[in-house]
Amino acid sequence: MTDVTEKPGTVGDGIQAPNAGWSFAGEASVNFDAHVSKSVPLYDSGHELVEELSDFFVADGSVVYDLGCSTGALTSRLAQRHRHHNVRVIGVDCEPDMVAVARQRCRPYDAVEVVLADLAQLSLERADFVVLYYTLQFVPPKFRQDVLNEIYSALNWGGALMMFEKVRAPDARFQDIATQLYTEYKLSRGYTAEDIVAKSRSLKRVLEPFSTQGNHDLLARAGFVDVMTVQKYVCFEGFLAIK
Repeated sequence: MTDVTEKPGTVGDGIQAPNAGWSFAGEASVNFDAHVSKSVPLYDSGHELVEELSDFFVADGSVVYDLGCSTGALTSRLAQRHRHHNVRVIGVDCEPDMVAVARQRCRPYDAVEVVLADLAQLSLERADFVVLYYTLQFVPPKFRQDVLNEIYSALNWGGALMMFEKVRAPDARFQDIATQLYTEYKLSRGYTAEDIVAKSRSLKRVLEPFSTQGNHDLLARAGFVDVMTVQKYVCFEGFLAIK
C-alpha cells in the first residue's frame, strides 16, 4: 500500500500540507491571513464583531486574551481599539512561527505581549475579555473542557468569552448539506477541487469540530449560563458567553 503521507498536496494560496499533517508552521504562517480570510466565511467581519463587542467588557485596567492568536491580526486590532485605555492584551499561540509573525505585527503596541504556550497547559491571569477565534477546534478533544474551565475560572464576574468555531450539523442530512454548501463556497473563492480535497485530507485528526450543542455543553460544564450565538454562516458559528 502506498504511504499517502509522503507527498504534500497543494491546499491553495501557496500552502502545501500532507495527508493528516496540516501545520501552522512555515509557509502556512507566512500565507495564513490570505488563506484563512478567503477560505472561512465571514472571517474578517468576525474580527470586526469581536472588536465591537469588546467595548462592552474592556475598561481601564482590563486584561484581554487572544488565545490561538496566529499572526496577531486580531490581537493588534484589539490593542489599537483600546489604545487609550490602560489595557493589557495577551496573545497566545503554540506555533513558534506564528508567534514570530504576531510579535512583529504587534511591535508598535506596548500593551501587547505574545506568548508561546500550549493552551492545554496554560494558567490565565484574571481577565475581562477572552477570545478563542477558530482555536478550540484544533485543541485535542480530551483537553477542551480543561481549557474552557480555565477560561471561566480566570474571567472576572461579568467578563466575556467570544468563541468562534467550525461546527458539525445536528444530523447526517444537515451535515451533507453543509459540506456541499461549503465546497461550493470554496470553489467560488477560486480554490480548485484538488485544493479542497488536499486541505480536507490534511486536516484529518487535526481539526475536530463539535456541533453547536456540543460546544454549548462544553460551555455549560465550565459554568457559563448566559450564551448567545452572535454570528452564523452554515457550519461556522460565533458564541458570546458571559460569566
